[in-house]
Amino acid sequence: MPGFRKENFVAALAYMTFIPAIIFLASRPFRHSRLVRFHSWQSIFFALSVLLTAAALRILFSLFALIPRFGYLLGSLSILIAAIGCLILWAVLLLKALQGEMFKLPIIGEFAEKA
Repeated sequence: MPGFRKENFVAALAYMTFIPAIIFLASRPFRHSRLVRFHSWQSIFFALSVLLTAAALRILFSLFALIPRFGYLLGSLSILIAAIGCLILWAVLLLKALQGEMFKLPIIGEFAEKA
């Protein structure tokens, strides 16, 4: 694989769950790597934003369930669309980290870069 670097692999591994990201931020060899530190923080903030989105969708689904006939369908579709969007965004973040790019999400990326 041309251009393969251990640092890129570790940065991508941070997106598997937020637990490796926390470990990478605490471990000495990766703490000083700008790429690994950025992707670890962005992974943590992305996981938090997905949890907040899931909570908001749960409330939205409850509201949609009050609508007769199509309420459950609307709620289910909104959850499905959000889940597919999160999955695609996660895959893009993973690939950009493997390529060694500092791909910043609009709001989360700024916080990750400053952390």
